[in-house]
Amino acid sequence: MNTFRKRFLANKTAVCCSVLLAILCLVALLAPQLAPHNPTEMFHDHRMEGSSSEFLMGTDQFGRDLFSRVIYGARVSLWVGFSAVLISVAFGTLFGLIAGYFGRWIDGFIMRVMDVLFAFPDILLALAIVAALGPGTFNTILAIGIVNIPVFTRTVRGAVLSIKNLEYVESARAIGASTPRILFREIFPNVTAPLLVQSSLAISGAILTESALSFLGLGIQPPDPSWGGMIAEARRYMELAPGMIIWPCVAMTITILACNMFGDAVRDILDPRHRGK
Repeated sequence: MNTFRKRFLANKTAVCCSVLLAILCLVALLAPQLAPHNPTEMFHDHRMEGSSSEFLMGTDQFGRDLFSRVIYGARVSLWVGFSAVLISVAFGTLFGLIAGYFGRWIDGFIMRVMDVLFAFPDILLALAIVAALGPGTFNTILAIGIVNIPVFTRTVRGAVLSIKNLEYVESARAIGASTPRILFREIFPNVTAPLLVQSSLAISGAILTESALSFLGLGIQPPDPSWGGMIAEARRYMELAPGMIIWPCVAMTITILACNMFGDAVRDILDPRHRGK
């Protein structure tokens, strides 16, 4: 653990991205205190205005403050991203542990189900699930969570296959340890490294998928602010008020880039080939 901490602090990309993500999470949590206006409040005399002292990023077609809506949009996107990945990690880890440890027909059955889910592009599968369940925040989180389960299942299964026959696992079996104990006390701690890397990368994908669903009108429903929904509304007014589409795109780009770069940095830190350098 101390070695990981030293390598993490020595990696400038990991530190910078973690600080940026922490700031984004803090902004999302403190949205009611940081936003100067209610994100749904309409100022009819200030429609599609540019940046000013009162409206830092301008206003949209209804006179709503873009700065406030971008801040509240961060809360929605991060909440959906983290919640969806949490669902994926929970079920993907469980399925991966079972498939990798028991093997045989259990492994075959679980992985064939995962293959079926893998056969569909992520956005199309998410669209199908949301269309069946109906739009809304909870259904969006559930759809994105289901879409990412196969990725985590394969990641965990591969790690379990590589360690389930090692000496310490065989020793646990020899002393009569129960199967749940072997899975969660002996094997699981040793698959957390690839799980952490995959989780950090999956959050950015979840945020992007949520934005795509909201863009198509099947994600977060108006008037609740969402970066994807804001971009969809701004299409008609790009020439009149370019800030309407620029600011949510910038916010989403920064967030996704920070998640991806953080995941890449953590992967480099945990890569055995880089140890000792």
